[in-house]
Amino acid sequence: MKNKKNIEEILKSFNTSLEHGLSSEEAEKRLKIYGYNEIEEKKVNPIIKFLSYFWGPIPWMIEIAAILSALVKDWTDFFIILSLLIVNGVVGFWEEHKAENVVETLKQKMALKAKVLRDGVWKTILAKFLVPGDIVRVKIGDIVPADMIIVKGDYVTVDESALTGESLPVTKYVGDELYSGSIVKKGEAIGVVKATGINTYFGKTVKLVESAKTVSSFQKMIISVGNYLIIVAIILIAIIFVVSVYRHESLLETLRFALVLAVASIPAAMPAVLSITMAIGALNLAKKQAVVTKLVSIEELASVDVLCSDKTGTLTKNQLVCGDVIPFNNFKKEDVIFYAALASNFEDADAIDNAILNEAKKLGLLEKLKKFKLLKFIPFDPVIKRTEATVSIDGKEIKVSKGAPQVIVELCKLTGKIKEEILKIIEKLAEQGYRSLGVSVDRGKGWEFVGIIPLYDPPREDAPEAISRIKKLGVIVKMITGDHIAIARNIAKMLGIGDKIVSMTELLKKKKESEIEKLVEEADGFSEVYPEHKYKIVEILQKKGHFVGMTGDGVNDAPALKKANCGIAVAGATDAARAASDIVLLAPGISVIADAITEARRIFQRMESYVIYRICETIRILFFITLSILIFNFYPITALMVVLLALLNDIPILAIAYDNVIEQKKPVRWEMKKILPISTILGLTGVLSSFLIFYIVTLMYPGEYGFIQTFVFLKLIIEGHTTIFVTRTKDWLWKKPYPSPFLFWGVMITNIIGTLIAVYGILVTPIGWGWAIFIWIYATIWMFVNDVVKKIMVKKLKL
Repeated sequence: MKNKKNIEEILKSFNTSLEHGLSSEEAEKRLKIYGYNEIEEKKVNPIIKFLSYFWGPIPWMIEIAAILSALVKDWTDFFIILSLLIVNGVVGFWEEHKAENVVETLKQKMALKAKVLRDGVWKTILAKFLVPGDIVRVKIGDIVPADMIIVKGDYVTVDESALTGESLPVTKYVGDELYSGSIVKKGEAIGVVKATGINTYFGKTVKLVESAKTVSSFQKMIISVGNYLIIVAIILIAIIFVVSVYRHESLLETLRFALVLAVASIPAAMPAVLSITMAIGALNLAKKQAVVTKLVSIEELASVDVLCSDKTGTLTKNQLVCGDVIPFNNFKKEDVIFYAALASNFEDADAIDNAILNEAKKLGLLEKLKKFKLLKFIPFDPVIKRTEATVSIDGKEIKVSKGAPQVIVELCKLTGKIKEEILKIIEKLAEQGYRSLGVSVDRGKGWEFVGIIPLYDPPREDAPEAISRIKKLGVIVKMITGDHIAIARNIAKMLGIGDKIVSMTELLKKKKESEIEKLVEEADGFSEVYPEHKYKIVEILQKKGHFVGMTGDGVNDAPALKKANCGIAVAGATDAARAASDIVLLAPGISVIADAITEARRIFQRMESYVIYRICETIRILFFITLSILIFNFYPITALMVVLLALLNDIPILAIAYDNVIEQKKPVRWEMKKILPISTILGLTGVLSSFLIFYIVTLMYPGEYGFIQTFVFLKLIIEGHTTIFVTRTKDWLWKKPYPSPFLFWGVMITNIIGTLIAVYGILVTPIGWGWAIFIWIYATIWMFVNDVVKKIMVKKLKL
């Protein structure tokens, strides 16, 4: 507690007084200097945000193709390509729009009004107008409107759990600091405002949220694929231009070919197909009580290999319960709870009193308690550290008291062995993470020590099993809490997380960054953690190459939730935590996370299958068209056929979102160094297949270019669709899991449509049923050849 001189110095430093507070004029001046006591909102113009979806490798490719179409006045292709571009932009914009603005949600958590002393008069004003130096009064139930130092009042008990992670209310005295956003549970105090807005402890949390920007692995994958295909397309187009100059061909024809090649090289529907796949997966996750706020978080969850879980309210219930009661002096356990209940005031809804009441209910003591009449009650006083009640029954009075065990020991005037025994028990309980409560009774012969009640915040019933399941999925679980290390160790032991708990005090003593990183990686959990520490822990793990998942429920978790690869807000989380998260759990506990991880990995596999397929098909068509022009000086398919191919290839592949997959037991990631080679080799195998059939049909129908183009067109459709059956699994295609009916019939129906177009000459030259059946047989044979190539590559690349 600060002395009077200290308080005077504090008030003087802010140039204010307890009698008059600030003048209105001075408050206005300070408001201009420090700004409003609120979180400044950073808004992005929705038009700029929408236009940003037309900037990047794949949009560039689509835009170039559209420009080329306009230059050669091919308006049909122009509008089809433009439609694909707009669809991709709208899908991306809508997905982002669904996510709430984190800073705005945090801003709404600020207290709206405050009782302030201005011009010597107490006024109620909007909290946004508070400035440093203002004298503010807070009482039970109030949200502290700004960071302030208590300058008058005995004490206040505040709940800081949403800010610091501490599960128990904290008692503050004159000279202590109250944090903005904490809730007053007991008492009343007057304080001087120390900091407002973004400069508060709460505001620093918001700053961390704003700075926590991560690029998802999904976005990185899209960029990698786009860059790869752009490079390949540019090289091939450059070769064609050199050859066309050498051959003295018309620039317009070369430009027209560049258009065809550009259209062929663009996986235009890839972002939309993958977004739809994730959206359908999101619906499945919603059925499992996990709501996705950002679609890309699904594949991030599939990649998570470290799960940092907040303790209070996530792994535990965030409510005190009684442990195994330890009675003394021939009293029974029921007596300890009974006398503790008599020394409680249940109307105040105090966490400790509630725990005792619940225990009394379990033991059936409520009826017995009703027989006693309360004569006098002295509430808990931080100075004497105990409560005291005088009660009567049948005209006989007794006194009961509960409080800090050491205080109760002194009250009972215990000495010798019994005192030593009690103190040893208290010490042992503290080491195990329990908060102890001593109980005594005076029945007219002096105070008697009744017993000790251990108190703790218990784990959720489903937490140990959930952690076990998550570990079996190859994910490391690390517990993070603001509580004392003893409490953290005890809870971690109960949950089966591990016993290597590191306090942030110990961690921050390490001077070398390498030592800190090693300790963070090896630790099973962290205690005495503040928001910036959680953020740092996530950052270090990411730096070491981990994909980090973070669970939480309070304002204090928001920065780390935002920084993590996949932030998960548990049931009952604050608005700030939910807004900062990628996934919000509706069911209590974290058991749903195991289900969500499993489902996310299924979705990831479907996306990976499609990406391999899409790159493979693009490579196959790109090289086949280019080499046909270079070697045979012939366009094997028309620009219209290229567009039809894009539509017929991608529309049925949407059904891959419903495909059957094998559950992966380890985290999965976009391994582009493996995906690009296997896709390229499979694509080149397809080029070989295309040239073989192109050679056959050219020999049989020399000069009949329309027939040859339709023939090649149908071959590319049928074999392209069989490729998805090859890429959907890393094992032999005939082994389980078999394709889902949606995927199988989606592919087959589209193949039939393509066959009818080719057979009957819809917009193309007809080829008849005989050749169509031949192409089906030919494509099926090459499907098995491709499967052999895939197995060789999978084994070689260890995919």
